[in-house]
Formats: sequence, C-alpha cells, structure tokens
Amino acid sequence: MSYTLNAVARATEQQGKGASRRLRKENLIPAIIYGGEGEPVSICVKTNELVKAISEDAFFSSIISIELDGAKHEVVIKALQRHPSKGFPLHVDFQRIVRGQEMNFNVPVRVANEDASAGKKAGGVLTQLVNDIQVTCLPRNLPEFIEVDVTKLAVGDNIRLGDVKLPEGLTLVLQDDSELDNAIVSMQAPTVEKVEEETATDAAEVEAPATDSEEE
Repeated sequence: MSYTLNAVARATEQQGKGASRRLRKENLIPAIIYGGEGEPVSICVKTNELVKAISEDAFFSSIISIELDGAKHEVVIKALQRHPSKGFPLHVDFQRIVRGQEMNFNVPVRVANEDASAGKKAGGVLTQLVNDIQVTCLPRNLPEFIEVDVTKLAVGDNIRLGDVKLPEGLTLVLQDDSELDNAIVSMQAPTVEKVEEETATDAAEVEAPATDSEEE
C-alpha cells in the first residue's frame, strides 16, 4: 500500500516547544526527515492526513512519499511521538530510503487462522505476545505484514521467533541467537473459575414457650 503526505518546510523560528504548539493549533504536526544522502530537514505535515494514515497498521511498514516544495522524498516512519493521555500525534521522525540499500524495518505481525486452530477448537485462549518483528531488507521487499499461521497450534504450545517463516529477502535483526526462542504467540488453557457453592442448611429455631413459675 502506498501513502503520500504533503509537507511544508519549517523555518528556524518555527522550531522548539512553543512553536510546535502553535503549529498544532494550525492543524500542522512538526516532523523531521533525515538519513540517506541528504541533510536533515525540519518539516510539518497536515494533521488530518497524518491522523488518517496512522490509523492503518500498514502505514508503519510502508514506503511513504512526502511531497515537499515540488520534490518527493521516499521515507519510512521511524518514530511517532503521541500525547501521553489523548493519543494524538505530536512529532514524527521520517527516515529516507535509498533504493538498493538494505535497511532495518519493524514489520507488524498478523495472526492467521485463529478460529480454525486446534487449540481454539479445544477451548484454548490465543495470546499474541509480539506486535512487530524487526527485519533487514531492501525497501522493495518490505512487506505490509508478516503472517503467523496458528492452524496447528494446540493448547500449551507456542510459536517462537525462530519458527516464523519470513518472506523472501528478509532477515531477522537479533541481538543474539537466544532471541530465536522468544515466543510470538501462545495457546493457553482456558482459565476456569471455580465457584464454590455453599449449601446453607438453615435449621429452624424452635422456641419453647416461656413458662413463668410464680412462687406463692
């Protein structure tokens, strides 16, 4: 999927926290383009365009075309700063891509065939432990997502990072080989809450009639 954002350059006086707040009031989000063979460029993008784009997961693993002063910059999103409580975007970092040069990308994980899985049919609960996987590839090989098929996943089983079948041209980015054992998804047994039923047997209290003994 392709995305295009329209941008304008930010002047020196439009940088800083105060200036960024003023830009947001004008429905513009401050951003920066860096990397590749060019110098970093401070820009701002239209709020409505960015909000619409980030509502789609594919945006975060796609090549984005930014139109700036009549020129097009091919970039990928590298960082998105959001408001801590309201969630709307505050600042975006875009990295230029260089055709023919491999780059690191975070690609979303998409679970396939959950309802048809052996564990689900047995009443298991599927838990997705990882939302994206970092890979190295050429920009032209960048997939929209990496599919993890859980059809054969039984209760008590999991799929590790090393089990994931990557599309052609992709290589995992690892700190060390032990990360291959990290679970991506797991199928857990359902949690059964035992409710102890209390059988209350209320014995009827029989009050003997009071007998008053009068001494004469």
